[in-house]
Amino acid sequence: MSGHRPGARANRTTPGVPDLTLDIERVLGLSARQAVRAGFRYDPEHPLVVSVELRVDGGPCVRWRIGRDLLRRGLSARSGLGDVQVRPSERADGTEGAEGTEGADGTDRATAWLRLVSADTAALFELPVAPLAKWLAHTYEAVPAGHELAAVDWDTITTGLLDAR
Repeated sequence: MSGHRPGARANRTTPGVPDLTLDIERVLGLSARQAVRAGFRYDPEHPLVVSVELRVDGGPCVRWRIGRDLLRRGLSARSGLGDVQVRPSERADGTEGAEGTEGADGTDRATAWLRLVSADTAALFELPVAPLAKWLAHTYEAVPAGHELAAVDWDTITTGLLDAR
């Protein structure tokens, strides 16, 4: 991949949840791909979403916010409708799924497709499942599933909404 060293790196910026940097590829056609640096960030103050920053060498940076549950589900089954869709890539036997895809060196080579659509364009990216799944597990350790809204002060929010009228 042009200019990027393959692999994953974790940088600690949010207490308890590392940022994740992955070198991924944007699929441009049957045999054309473009190297992309993807930075995944999770903020427990906004527990329902993952922020993904996509950067191409010499190009602009694009930021998307993706539902954390949508991203996690998409690593093993089709997930999402509309602007954001995630699904596992097909295995050699033609079935969908991320399990059992090991390289010759014994490392997990399972991948998933991330499709992002905006008003003027659509993009398809191939993501490595193993480092992303491991990183997502850290986010669920920080804020367990079902507890994302536990810290919300609903009385204050309701009062603010009613006062705004």
